[in-house]
Amino acid sequence: MSATAQKKAPMPMDIRARKGGEPLVSLTAYTTPMAQMMDAHCDFVLVGDSVGMVLHGQPSTLGVTMEMMILHGQAVARGLNSAMMVVDMPFGSYEESKEQAFRNGARLMAKTGAGAVKLEGGVEMAETIAFLVKRGVPVMAHVGLTPQSINTLGGYKVQGRDADAERVVADAKAVADAGAFAVVLEKVPEGLSDRITAEVEIPTIGIGASAGCDGQILVLDDMLGLFTAFKAKFVKRFAELGITAEEAIAQYAADVKTRKFPGPEHVFADVLPKKDA
Repeated sequence: MSATAQKKAPMPMDIRARKGGEPLVSLTAYTTPMAQMMDAHCDFVLVGDSVGMVLHGQPSTLGVTMEMMILHGQAVARGLNSAMMVVDMPFGSYEESKEQAFRNGARLMAKTGAGAVKLEGGVEMAETIAFLVKRGVPVMAHVGLTPQSINTLGGYKVQGRDADAERVVADAKAVADAGAFAVVLEKVPEGLSDRITAEVEIPTIGIGASAGCDGQILVLDDMLGLFTAFKAKFVKRFAELGITAEEAIAQYAADVKTRKFPGPEHVFADVLPKKDA
């Protein structure tokens, strides 16, 4: 084998086997350049339905369609060699029945080459998860705050405080028992996240949860400071590229208006220079 050969992308069973080991690293991606940047650093890359808000300016994830997820999944796949790709199932594509979920999950995998799909919900989705897994569609689950349910949850609130804790625990156990290979815990209190991580046999992936989870995920645009509409408490800005980009755009505009750009080095001569005799 060549010394420069690409590392083989993990499969869902490999992610599952990382339970209790080195923390799993994940980010969201929506485009080929994004995927290329994170490929060497992530165990899996999520094509999140957050694309609706981050790239398409939608007020929530509810307007995201299957066509959008397929398009962005295909783009991300072109940029990955060593990370596994997981694609979100959008709102309305799996809740009606387990048969609907299989049709759409299988379509996402076939059209994008994804290694797995992710869907939201706990106890109420356990039967659907089991149905998909038995038919060859690996599932990453998502409990706690489920953004596709914000209208029934009453907004983007922390889930699992006080009397609500047992519901979140039951959700996590139900999806694990149904065959999900990992579960995302979103906006779940730290202590409860640690309890769930200890009590379920599949890796927990935290986002606004606990450092004790088996892995972490963030939206790339959030952690790079590119998405600036709002900043969730659980987001750490590892860069402020949005500010840098705005400053660069302002400088470009100023240089155009003062005719500093383009300069001599950016334009082409009318006549090629003569060669020496």
